[in-house]
Amino acid sequence: MPEGGASISNPTAKAKENGAPETTPRRRTPASRTTTTDRRTGLLVTLVLGGLTAIPPLAMDMYLPALPQVTQALHAPAATVQLTLTACLAGLALGQLVVGPMSDRWGRRRPLLAGLAVYIVATALCAFAPTVELLVACRLAQGLAGAAGIVIARAVARDLYDGVTMARFFSTLMLISGVAPIVAPLIGGQVLRVTDWRGVFVVLTVVGVLLTAVVWARLPETLPPADRHGGGVGEALGSMRRLLTDRVFTGYMLTGGFAFASLFAYVAASPFVVQEIYGASPQTFSLLFGLNSIGLVVMGQINGKILVGRVPLDRVLGLGLVVVAVAAVALLLMSLGVFGEVGLVPVAAGLFVLMSAMGITMPNTQTLALMRTRHAAGSASALLGATSFLIGAIASPLVGVAGEDTAVPMAVVQLAAALVALACFLGMCRPWNGTGAKGGGI
Repeated sequence: MPEGGASISNPTAKAKENGAPETTPRRRTPASRTTTTDRRTGLLVTLVLGGLTAIPPLAMDMYLPALPQVTQALHAPAATVQLTLTACLAGLALGQLVVGPMSDRWGRRRPLLAGLAVYIVATALCAFAPTVELLVACRLAQGLAGAAGIVIARAVARDLYDGVTMARFFSTLMLISGVAPIVAPLIGGQVLRVTDWRGVFVVLTVVGVLLTAVVWARLPETLPPADRHGGGVGEALGSMRRLLTDRVFTGYMLTGGFAFASLFAYVAASPFVVQEIYGASPQTFSLLFGLNSIGLVVMGQINGKILVGRVPLDRVLGLGLVVVAVAAVALLLMSLGVFGEVGLVPVAAGLFVLMSAMGITMPNTQTLALMRTRHAAGSASALLGATSFLIGAIASPLVGVAGEDTAVPMAVVQLAAALVALACFLGMCRPWNGTGAKGGGI
């Protein structure tokens, strides 16, 4: 295992899209000498990257069962408390635009460790915020710093993999990081049994410390000095501008962003829909949220293990977007009372289908977009993440505009976002041309 500061130079051959490439990073040894150490290295890197991509769901999903409690403890309306989610999302978006180019210039480790350190401090401060305004500010800082984990995890994956192998790797990451939204609300609900909402942030702080220690000790550098960009802000902005002029890359970026908005409308509204409208307890909400996350993880594994390599990625992505739109239509009709008064079970079923379809859309959107860039993976990853979180941050407060007694705004936002995502996919990516699957771009 390389030391923490060591560099893995080209740890695996870039995968050919029509081949069956290796999925485990290797050191420069003869092909016939793949060792147990090599496999352990690949597994450890995968686990660490999964932990880094789990930062956003941990930071938000553990906190979800406590949202109604925060409104009471800080004497703030629900719409204002939902801004704590919006602030975290906005921070995650803006932070990626800064950290992504930094990782292309200085390597992956240094920006990552700095971001994790600030994340720990900001999360600890959230636990002591006396007002909702200060909590919003601390959540913004938490998001800005936490962005380092998700943007650099994607960049490291691009350093190591390509093509179909990258799609399979992202599905594996979804399995690992998908455990976070399953476990996080359950942990949050149990924490609320013994303490208040501040205790949730104490637990998050401890998790951040443990993850930082593992990254410090075990995650090697994956971007060799020869492959780094020596320019400053101007070169970083130039890289992003070139990426945005690629119509197909931008199409996948917007497709993923609006699909994520549909998902986050569920994240922001479901605590109030499930607990306030249907009268479920925080523990019941946590169980339902975990069940939906299991659906996402299972579909992600079906995508990586069965569909990828057998069905074109564009076709799988299109199917996922259609399923999201159909589920959103069903939720809207139920919210409007078209089927009469419905209970929690039909609504939960619609949300389960929508969330499960995200297991198809998210990994394939990221893969198809990153396949368009062979250089500046950090900048490309930053644009993908920033777009998703910014659009999600805009969607978040919209779900609460009609108050806490109706699920109609949630369903409307979900359907609108799904339709826009489908339009961007068809209009800009033009999947019938096969340009995304062929790669290219910058």
